[in-house]
Amino acid sequence: MEKKRVFSGIQPTGQIHLGNYLGAVKNWVDSQDEYENIFCVVNSHAITTTQNPKELREKTYELAGMLLACGIDMKKSNLFIQSEIDEHPALAWVFDCNISMGEMSRMTQFKDKSLKNPKNVNVGLFNYPVLMAADILLYQADGVPVGEDQKQHLELARNIAQRFNRDFGECFKIPEPMIPKIGARVMGLDEPANKMSKSFNGANHAIFLLDTPDEIMRKFKKATTDSQNSIVFDQKRAGLYNLLNIYEIFTHKDRRKIEDEFEGKGYGVFKTMVAEVVIEALRPIREKYEKLRSQKGYIEEVLNEGANKVRPIAKATYKKAKEFVGLV
Repeated sequence: MEKKRVFSGIQPTGQIHLGNYLGAVKNWVDSQDEYENIFCVVNSHAITTTQNPKELREKTYELAGMLLACGIDMKKSNLFIQSEIDEHPALAWVFDCNISMGEMSRMTQFKDKSLKNPKNVNVGLFNYPVLMAADILLYQADGVPVGEDQKQHLELARNIAQRFNRDFGECFKIPEPMIPKIGARVMGLDEPANKMSKSFNGANHAIFLLDTPDEIMRKFKKATTDSQNSIVFDQKRAGLYNLLNIYEIFTHKDRRKIEDEFEGKGYGVFKTMVAEVVIEALRPIREKYEKLRSQKGYIEEVLNEGANKVRPIAKATYKKAKEFVGLV
């Protein structure tokens, strides 16, 4: 039976942290045998905020290296850089001309990001979800792994595809959201009410995949918990629940067994054990990344190979869409 095609992208801004890894990248890696995978470093999305050009290029290749180190296998998946495929912005323009300002104005992330960066509220930021729709629909994706905060953008992509198919002709598959049952929302260690983020300034907020073992241990030991004694899965105790969720994902243990394991133990022992399983899980990723970065030209070669494999899909979809709307 033909495998379903999955598309997902990640921005090259900041380092990959534990939330990115557990919420997205680990699921990509673990499902490679199950799906036909297309993964994209969405560097064009990154320039909706001010970027240093040299740093952006470096971060783009660094992120690609990290994805390979995490286990993206080019024999099973395709990995490429968004800006290497010209059909992304070209299809986005076709969509731009067939979507209302009112519908775009309802995108909540634009409002949130505008408040955070009031001096750089650009058209690209407003238009971000349309380019995201083009990214997805260009490859006729059956499914898109998304976090809760991206569900609205995927719904827009689905609406755009449905309208286009209705108004011009059958052109796009309607992608389905794929939300992992656990690990989809990892919270900050110091602010468990907030999702772990690259942009959060707290020194102990996020665990980055390239953090040293000492840094990881220190951050977990300072993680916010509460004044209670029992170590149990209780969503009302946000800090503890977040740490238990991380431990559950890395150990693959049943929740009841985890609670039994920590019965009668204090937070000090618990935090140390969580840190230890994370350190051991991230160690091979960090080592593989350092090896990949030392192989000059290898990452670029892999990305070029990925782009060459997916480019025919993108060209065929755009050609069809262009003809449907009457462009030569």
